[in-house]
Amino acid sequence: MKKLLLAASAALFLQACANSPPASDVKAAISAAEQKTMQARKVNNEWRDTGKLIKKAKKALKAGDTETALKLAKKAGRQSDNALKQYAEQKNAGPHFN
Repeated sequence: MKKLLLAASAALFLQACANSPPASDVKAAISAAEQKTMQARKVNNEWRDTGKLIKKAKKALKAGDTETALKLAKKAGRQSDNALKQYAEQKNAGPHFN
C-alpha cells in the first residue's frame, strides 16, 4: 500500500512539474517586462504597480513557482504596454487656448 501511495504521489509531482513553464521562459518574460517598463519610465509614464509586479515575479521565480512568476511578468508587461499606449494617446492633451 505504501508503495502504491508513493508511486501515485510521485506521478502527481512529475505531472505538476511537467506543466510548469521552464525557468528560461519566465526569465525572458521578466526581462521583456523590465525593458518595456524602462521605456515607459523614459517618457515619465510608468504605472505605479508595474515595478512591484516585476519584483514579485522575480521572488516567485527564485522560490521555484514558475507559473506565478510567468503570470506576474506577463501582467507587468501588459501594464507597461498600456502605459506606453496611454502616453502616445495623451501626450498632446491639455488645454489649448486660442
